[in-house]
Amino acid sequence: MPETRIESRSRLVVRGGTLVDETGERRGDVLIEGGLIAAVDASIEPERGTRVLEADGCIVSPGLIDLHAHLREPGDEAAETIETGARAAALGGYTAVVAMANTDPPVDSAAVVRDVMEIANGAVAEVAIAGAITVGRKGEQLSPLFEMAALGVRIFTDDGRGVQDSGVMRRALEYGRDLDVVLAEHCEDEKLSHFGHMHEGAWSSRLGVPAQPAVAEEAMVARDITLARATRARLHFLHLSTAGSVALVAAAKREGLLVTAEATPHHLSLTDAELAGYDPRFKMNPPLRSEADVEALRAACRAGTIDAIATDHAPHTEAAKEAPLDEAPPGVIGLETAYAVCHTAFVTESNGAGPLSYQQLLAMFSWRPARIAGLDRSSGQGGPIAAGNHANICVFDPTARWTVGETGFASRSKNSPFTGKTLTGRVRHTLFRGEAVVTDGVAQR
Repeated sequence: MPETRIESRSRLVVRGGTLVDETGERRGDVLIEGGLIAAVDASIEPERGTRVLEADGCIVSPGLIDLHAHLREPGDEAAETIETGARAAALGGYTAVVAMANTDPPVDSAAVVRDVMEIANGAVAEVAIAGAITVGRKGEQLSPLFEMAALGVRIFTDDGRGVQDSGVMRRALEYGRDLDVVLAEHCEDEKLSHFGHMHEGAWSSRLGVPAQPAVAEEAMVARDITLARATRARLHFLHLSTAGSVALVAAAKREGLLVTAEATPHHLSLTDAELAGYDPRFKMNPPLRSEADVEALRAACRAGTIDAIATDHAPHTEAAKEAPLDEAPPGVIGLETAYAVCHTAFVTESNGAGPLSYQQLLAMFSWRPARIAGLDRSSGQGGPIAAGNHANICVFDPTARWTVGETGFASRSKNSPFTGKTLTGRVRHTLFRGEAVVTDGVAQR
């Protein structure tokens, strides 16, 4: 994938923070020149003309990486554009996002890949392109995977739908293995889910809402694990939501299969009880599940069964989300809140399970997703904070308290399930290729 047009020749120091990356935790200052980390030391005295970003009391980490964002361009620019989505990502501490293929037209050809790459040039975060597994995301005919992979596409998914035909999915995995790319699956057996509007359980029965059973997700997880075993291909499970799904993934990992998985902040912190008021802000796919599923997902994060936390950022216009529950589209925005939501859930409010360390939490937000998407190799994302590495950095203030939505959103859409909630921890600065694209919580362009 080509580099964006951002070129930074600025010289700056990130001063006074605690550095946390895959190698460990230590106190230090970071000198950045020409888009690269020039030096890391306990104390760096800046030369005249060097810009200083204060990080006292903050965690300084590699930039966050989102494996799963819907940026809507081309086709639905009223809900989001690559420019506004990338700005929202930067405010959330992200220096790279993987843009899903369910645009209009879908990203199912080399021509569309080129078009989206051109639009993404100059964005304030790296936008990696996911290609569709099948033409039109219809699940029938494979997209030209080879041609898209030749352009740098490393993740293929029909997200929004699962590949319903087992034979098509097997062929896709075989191609993926030979191309050394990742097939990412939205697990939903549509003959079992019937496109229900919420989780099938006590709350759906009480509310009288058509619902999706957990088995609709778990049946496809089990099928795809079987196919991964047969093909020895790399398989990534998108937005897992049930206890049964994570148990299947844990068993596949113990077997040594090339399987990874993600969960979302909303599935890790909200339950189907949120739909008691029929509020479409809490309608998503997969749906919010039971308290037992939430606890199983959290345990899977702690155990390493869940490799990454991804936003599934899915913006919709206000008019669309204000429709009745059965007519409103599923999906929520999350780029600006994801890390703060999980910091609040796993660190400040760990509910007796003991807080995660910053290194454990950041592993799921930075270097592990970078590795899954191949961004560690292609653009140095998620790499340690060390001299010579790319200066993609997130500076996070773990003590800041703020209320979601009180100052609006950078995203064009406002469909957050966390609006009005108070979170602990907020991004102070984000550096992308050495340029401070967010300083003191404010986007710079």
